Amino acid sequence: MESHTRRLWLKQALILSATQPWAAVPAFASNSASPYPTVQPQALVFPRDFGAHPAFRTEWWYLTGWLNASPQPIGFQITFFRSRTRHPDDNPSRFAPQQLMFAHAALALPNEGKLRHSQTSARVGPAGVAFETADTALQLSGWTLKRTPDDRYDIFIPADDFTLTIEATPAGAPVLRGESGYSLKGPSAELASYYYSRPQMSVQATLTLKDTTSNSQTAPQNFSGTAWFDHEWSSSLLMDGAVGWDWIGINLFDGGSLMGFRIRDAAGQTLFSEWDWRDAQGHRISAKANADWVPFGSWRSPRSLIVYPEGFTLKTPDQQWQLKTLMADQEVDARASTGGFYYEGAVELLENGQAIGRGYLELTGYGEPLRL
Repeated sequence: MESHTRRLWLKQALILSATQPWAAVPAFASNSASPYPTVQPQALVFPRDFGAHPAFRTEWWYLTGWLNASPQPIGFQITFFRSRTRHPDDNPSRFAPQQLMFAHAALALPNEGKLRHSQTSARVGPAGVAFETADTALQLSGWTLKRTPDDRYDIFIPADDFTLTIEATPAGAPVLRGESGYSLKGPSAELASYYYSRPQMSVQATLTLKDTTSNSQTAPQNFSGTAWFDHEWSSSLLMDGAVGWDWIGINLFDGGSLMGFRIRDAAGQTLFSEWDWRDAQGHRISAKANADWVPFGSWRSPRSLIVYPEGFTLKTPDQQWQLKTLMADQEVDARASTGGFYYEGAVELLENGQAIGRGYLELTGYGEPLRL
């Protein structure tokens, strides 16, 4: 959700302190004299809305998935963020940072017990830092994410301690969140984003692991897998009283998908939530149900000292599921780019103790409230 939504979206690092934990959120303008447009109910139009929307404050493209490695699977996260600053568009200086880009990439390797994570950031304009508005085409410090004319996503991530190349093919048309892509993140209309997902992506990946201490690397390995793609943009604020959110995107083994999020207060109570369960054809099974997120267990980060839930039991009037992490330590340290810490972890969805799907769990606002 950019609060999630991805959740709501504080992705604007220049105005966030390095101690602020947030993940997939745009940073927001104040309510007075805002230079950013508001989100209005309107139909999304493709391929145009695959591209960037530079008038809005924050935007991100987010790919997560599982690779079928042996003896244990590998989780991966790739996120590109675009953030519009308050610098006026008519500033004649070519050095004016009117648009910023950030990117995060992480591998969950159970045999190593923690994430391999990399991050980069720069202002748009210099060579190699750009986005397109007609379609998905992002480049930053040699990292690239691009949608091809035949609807395939090509990703190249040359990180410090790994290189990851991905071809991700969607299973069908974009799944529009909320009402035709107009996704509320709170009880009032100004708390909204434009948001669509592409679940059940088929993935072919090539991964090379590097040892930076010995300047050596493994031979490239090829994997297949399944991924989830989100694209969201917004200018809105996190609702009053909220400190963060919990979000899931799950590819179900029966071909369906489950997206859910809740926005929390300081006591851990749900202020706003959404639940979007789809079948293999993309038809809604249930939506906007009041799902209960019941945390169980805890894990304390040795870096940030933040305590996160070990997992959740998800309850609706008709269902009860559990979220089980691939490994405990999946905290992202983003202090060198967007600022702060957040949890972005590969999880399985269990029903009666049996796995029925795989995806990712995002947790923000557990150490300190998200704040400007």
